[in-house]
Amino acid sequence: MKINVYGSGLSAWVAAACLAKVGNDVAICEMSPTEQQELNKISTVRDEPNLLQQLEQQIDSGRLVRHSQRVLPEAEIHWLAFQPEQQNKAEGVMDRLSQADQYGLLVVNQCNFAVGATLDLQGRLGEKGYVVYIPDNLQEGSAIQGFSHPNRIILGIDQDEALAKARALLRPFTTGLDALQLMNSREAEFTKFAITGMLAIRLGYVNELANLADQLGVDISVVQEGMGADARIGAHYLSPGCGFGGQNFHAYVAKFSGIFQQQQQQSLLKAVVGANEVQKELPFRKLWQHFQGNLQSKVVAIWGCSFKPGTASIDNAPSIKIINALIAQGVQVNIHDPEAVPNLKKYYTNVGLIRYFKTPMEAVDGADALLLVTEWPLYWSPDYAQLAEVMKERLIIDGRNIFDKQILKQYAFYYYGVGR
Repeated sequence: MKINVYGSGLSAWVAAACLAKVGNDVAICEMSPTEQQELNKISTVRDEPNLLQQLEQQIDSGRLVRHSQRVLPEAEIHWLAFQPEQQNKAEGVMDRLSQADQYGLLVVNQCNFAVGATLDLQGRLGEKGYVVYIPDNLQEGSAIQGFSHPNRIILGIDQDEALAKARALLRPFTTGLDALQLMNSREAEFTKFAITGMLAIRLGYVNELANLADQLGVDISVVQEGMGADARIGAHYLSPGCGFGGQNFHAYVAKFSGIFQQQQQQSLLKAVVGANEVQKELPFRKLWQHFQGNLQSKVVAIWGCSFKPGTASIDNAPSIKIINALIAQGVQVNIHDPEAVPNLKKYYTNVGLIRYFKTPMEAVDGADALLLVTEWPLYWSPDYAQLAEVMKERLIIDGRNIFDKQILKQYAFYYYGVGR
């Protein structure tokens, strides 16, 4: 099938790569007024594991082409993957398609717009075709796998005539599917918001519990196991920490909170979003309290700066707030991250208080404290004896509760976790 994918964000690039890989002829329409960047210079492409290689392979095969002109390539399927603030671009595509000579078009809306946006786009397209909605379930760090092998797909469809072509489009990705859930587009849009909101509320609640556990002398990890064992609750999204980040998840939560406000309803999500921003500063606050506010000329090592393991992205990452707070106090910041350093160097240009290191142990050499912010696998089992030897002061603030606090106590470390 001939497919146009519209957008320049991660969702668009992933959709283009995966749709081309299964045999479609795909044009990715970046809709950019400027000259195209080389793929390896686009951070969203470069930072996502395996995405750059996949795109290059599909371009070399001839199944994928890049397109930035305003004249749209002719196609029977149009996949919209714009950013939340780009609804006007999606509307512009619909207006142009409505004036084309083609009929029977299928348009897939995978954008984080408001509830009802799919029907609005259908109104612009008119009788030239059908607009369906598929929620963007992309998870940065595993986006290719998630698109190619989803556990379930929600399909928002308002006209039965669109179902056959939509099924044919999705067929290569449904072999291991647990469920294909059909509903109308407004219900599908609302469902995506509802799921993301629930996950955010769980994260916010367990962080709230962890902060209370600190005050009551309770180990939240034990409580977490007890909660997760209850079949009514389960273990997913029950790990406390120093806040969540990322572009897509944060955008969905903020968007849904905004919908409540537009409807003049009180929302738990508004409180969750605000509390999450405060939670990102938790490691810094624990450091401040330990040194009683005297941080001038201290050396602090940070392990992990991407917003989560498996990605180089620092979008809305807790590390940014922590680094900013440390710099403001005149702290020397030693950073190690296996993927995010190039993005950090672009974000922090000519900041003398920041140094980057090739290994975790080099970063902590001579440090007054170690702050674990992102739980990359290589940090989970460090050489505790070497840590004790090379650090100036034996202080560890574990923002993800990954270290064995009993072992650390044996090496005479001061240890602060989240609710531990």
